[in-house]
Amino acid sequence: MEERFIPTLLQCYFIAFGVMMGGSIIGSIGAYAAGEPPFTHMNRIAKSLRIWAIVAAIGGTFDAISNFERSIFEGSTIDMVKQIFLIVTAMAGAQTSLLIIEWLIQEEIE
Repeated sequence: MEERFIPTLLQCYFIAFGVMMGGSIIGSIGAYAAGEPPFTHMNRIAKSLRIWAIVAAIGGTFDAISNFERSIFEGSTIDMVKQIFLIVTAMAGAQTSLLIIEWLIQEEIE
């Protein structure tokens, strides 16, 4: 049975958001414990976690590729549109998290 689409979009957004926030904050605690500047490490960690937050939110890259393949070869364009919406929603969650991290550390993440 398929999940409903809107709750899946919300989960996708907040999973990406949580991966970014949690990974950056916990990683900076580790940097602080090691005697290194935590905000600088939070900045670096957030930069490197962006793509992984999106991949974690959409459930891995293999499922996304198989959904695209199915939509192209079986003519189910609605599945492709849904997958694109999931990816965009995950990107929005990661971007929101980056904006909050920028606000928190008062540095611009490039």
